[in-house]
Amino acid sequence: MAQIALKNEEAESAVATAINPAPLGLSAFALTTFVLSAANANLFTGAGIVIGFAFFYGGLAQLLAGMWEFRTGNTFGGTAFSSYGAFWLAIGFSLQFKLIPNDTAFGFVLLGWTIFTLLLLIGSLRSNYALIGVFFFLFLTFLALTIGALGSASTFTVIGGWLGIITAIVAWYTALAGLLTTVKAPFLLPVGPRP
Repeated sequence: MAQIALKNEEAESAVATAINPAPLGLSAFALTTFVLSAANANLFTGAGIVIGFAFFYGGLAQLLAGMWEFRTGNTFGGTAFSSYGAFWLAIGFSLQFKLIPNDTAFGFVLLGWTIFTLLLLIGSLRSNYALIGVFFFLFLTFLALTIGALGSASTFTVIGGWLGIITAIVAWYTALAGLLTTVKAPFLLPVGPRP
């Protein structure tokens, strides 16, 4: 009986290390970021459309990807996806129930996420250029949105929207690069591995 349990544990461990939840997490992050950023860039009105995405795709799917990253032993990926999944759940909840009292209060929330994103940017510096690009542009996005909210400067909110769109595109690229390694794709996308 002990041998069967050990074999099952070894099989589970092999499966856990063979899966890659990063493409799901990056895709969920990218799409939700793209939708809200397009609203911030004044490409459309009605940012409330992001609420459903924030709860389910950017929130729940990304949170699950984070938990799966922890299961594979990737603390960085688990921390990033779980944190940004929780971010989107909190944003969706706050928008849905009108819990954001004013721009200054939200600016301090954004400032906290700017600092956290800077920490992850530093943590990503030994990964690959694609992932570094995601965190670099996300840091700039949060920084611009923070300045916009704390300074009541709508120009910075629009800049943050455009930076968020760039962030989403880089995240989609990185997601596709990871996804292509899991199928018999006719090509692979370079991510610029770091030493």
